[in-house]
Amino acid sequence: MSNDMYEEGLNKTAANFAALTPLSFIERAAAVYPNMPAISHGAVRRDWAQTYARTRRLASALSTRGIGVGDTVAAMLPNIPEMVEAHFGIPMIGAVLNTLNTRLDATTLAFMLNHGEAKAVLVDREFSAVMREAIANVDRPILVIDVDDSEYAGPGERIGELDYEALLASGDPEFEWAPPSDEWNAICLNYTSGTTGSPKGVVYHHRGAYTNAVSNILEWDMPKHAVYLWTLPMFHCNGWCFPWTVAARAGVNVCLRKVDAKTIFDLIRRERVTHYCGAPIVHGLLVNASDELKAGIGHRVHAMVAGAAPPASMIEGMERLGFDLTHVYGLTEVYGPATVCAQQAQWSTLDIGERARLNARQGVRYHLQDAVTVRDPDTLQAVPADGETIGEIMFRGNIMMKGYLKNPAATQEAFRGGWFHTGDLAVASRDGYVRIKDRSKDIIISGGENISSIEIEDVLYRHPAVLAAAVVAKPDPRWGETPCAFVELKAGATTSAAELVAHCRAHLASFKVPRSVEFCELPKTSTGKIQKFELRKRAGSVAAIDV
Repeated sequence: MSNDMYEEGLNKTAANFAALTPLSFIERAAAVYPNMPAISHGAVRRDWAQTYARTRRLASALSTRGIGVGDTVAAMLPNIPEMVEAHFGIPMIGAVLNTLNTRLDATTLAFMLNHGEAKAVLVDREFSAVMREAIANVDRPILVIDVDDSEYAGPGERIGELDYEALLASGDPEFEWAPPSDEWNAICLNYTSGTTGSPKGVVYHHRGAYTNAVSNILEWDMPKHAVYLWTLPMFHCNGWCFPWTVAARAGVNVCLRKVDAKTIFDLIRRERVTHYCGAPIVHGLLVNASDELKAGIGHRVHAMVAGAAPPASMIEGMERLGFDLTHVYGLTEVYGPATVCAQQAQWSTLDIGERARLNARQGVRYHLQDAVTVRDPDTLQAVPADGETIGEIMFRGNIMMKGYLKNPAATQEAFRGGWFHTGDLAVASRDGYVRIKDRSKDIIISGGENISSIEIEDVLYRHPAVLAAAVVAKPDPRWGETPCAFVELKAGATTSAAELVAHCRAHLASFKVPRSVEFCELPKTSTGKIQKFELRKRAGSVAAIDV
């Protein structure tokens, strides 16, 4: 007979249990540090009390317009204050934030708005043209709210029913928002291309957003009032949960509409930026900038890199800048980074080549993630930690999506055997660090963004001259990887690389367009399957073209 004395009379109540939610971070920041800076964006300067009041106004105004628990609110915004506010104001009423990739085409955006059943969308004026086209193909009424950023002077008209500031003016700054009744409730929806042309909707919960935000602090030893520069898009995995991380530290959100080396260095000097994140292209941009742009930074800056392993030249360049570089790894399904290449003190005595080799590994689990492992995808047995036996990287724990929206079959397959299957092939080192060897899903990571090779191939197959097509990743010094297309033409058909690129540009977002095209007879197995591993060997020598 079991002893239940630790259960009898010891009930979960409002006094001793609260659902974890990152929304609590902004409430605390405003209460404890109301006058500390929260937002810096051009001439805009706001403290935490003002920012909290604005998020409550947003929640209140959306609520009066019939938006509530379980409703989706999309945001087509760059890294501006309104995007920070959306990460709090929208989930304050139990609604779900869907941040849209600002690089996508209208067809894909329309799919996301329809699939996610968005009831409202915030639209920055810069993206009004593509959003007007996307919204025209939405099959339900949608409230369109214009965001007119004072730092944007380019083209673009207002397409919405009302302006964001007018919306906030109608809201209550003392709005009594409620935390989620269950920390398992959805907080955000993020779309990932996966391995097919149809995006999958990854659903985040409050518990995962909370635990990843806290893990970010722990991995970086991030201090109070850190100054965080938004070089990483907030549309990408909710900025790796850093809108909530910064609030937890009552730090400063230094907003940035567009990544530009001069602007970044100017902001680092002026705002005394202490932390920023980004894909390798961002760090490479800074390392390769002129000495004139780099001059005058006398304080320590902490940088996080993900999307591809940092090469020795990048690590060396960051060290010369006085920047401390941390390599992390993850996927949309695990809220951005969920492993870190935790640096050991003894590494500092090693030469740059060995340090680069160690820092190139994807590392160990985040503090509040339960586990990361390398296992045989069929037997689910852990592979030997010998640095040679290849298996699949798998995760389990709190920093994990609820699943794929409206796709139970894909969710079940992803969680097969009690582990999340990443599709990334890796080895485990003797010290427990994991290192990716290949990408089983044929995903191309360009500038930190995932590109489905199948989606590009589908477009190429639509060209009347194309008999067969295969797309693989081509190494690129700036973007990390770019799409490289191998094309076999129909008998008697003719076309050019430029024509195929133009064809792709008409159907794909610009960053998905192949940067290289080679005409050849595609290598195939005896059953007719294209041998992509052979094409990967060739891709490095294929000349790039001007796209």
